Amino acid sequence: MTTTTAKPGPRERLLLAAQELTYTQGVGVGVDALLKAAGVARRSLYEHFGGKDGLIAEVLRRSTAEDEAEYRATMAAAGEDPRARLLAVVDRLGVIASAADFHGCRYLAADLALPDPAHPGHEVTRAYRRTVHGLFRDELAALGHARPEFAADQLLILVDGLLAAGATRPGIQPGAASRELAEYVIDSGLPQVLVP
Repeated sequence: MTTTTAKPGPRERLLLAAQELTYTQGVGVGVDALLKAAGVARRSLYEHFGGKDGLIAEVLRRSTAEDEAEYRATMAAAGEDPRARLLAVVDRLGVIASAADFHGCRYLAADLALPDPAHPGHEVTRAYRRTVHGLFRDELAALGHARPEFAADQLLILVDGLLAAGATRPGIQPGAASRELAEYVIDSGLPQVLVP
């Protein structure tokens, strides 16, 4: 008895193709290239997403869900210590940013490439950053950091810089420099233990 795996439908094929092409070529990739890669008719794009803008927003939504799960898994694998959990994220991003096939932060690239501030993709990227900020803030608060909101802002800026450097400055190791900066951000707000 043989079993066959069902081929994904047009909606899923469009999402898969767009997720790959918008990462490697940017959100400006043409509709024809997306349709060709997905092997679907133009009608499918409009039926399932209302057009390219809707497809881009849905790809960003799918990617943010995957990346948020990756953040949580990385933190969980680091154990219970909030400092170790935060630094594990920076270390993991350093590995990702140093990979040969790394093309930068999908969300930063989308925000820079989508000129219309009302594009639905912008709300997806803003919501994602709020989620990551909240993850950082909660860990910093658990540590007793004096300014968890502000330090979470700093860590987000650090993450953007780490990912941008990984994409634009081949051959460097942004993870090591970023880790040291993250340690400073984390440790500078912690209560000082006085040694008698």
